[in-house]
Amino acid sequence: MPTIKKISDGYRFYFYSFDCYEPIHVHVEKEGMNCKFWLDPISLSANYGFGAKELNKIQRIIIKNSKLIIEAWNEHCS
Repeated sequence: MPTIKKISDGYRFYFYSFDCYEPIHVHVEKEGMNCKFWLDPISLSANYGFGAKELNKIQRIIIKNSKLIIEAWNEHCS
């Protein structure tokens, strides 16, 4: 499962190879919690453990790095 190494902020941003058939998205993990965000438009798909404040922080990080995430997705899934 490819990790986007240029983004951190204490989180791991990644996607699964078998997810390439789905619309573009990113998974985020920290301390046993994880969530999934769609990228177009940026919206929460699933959440397992993060609170609302942290989800807002993650969403801001995704917005800031959306170009990098999309490039990594396209590089891996194309």
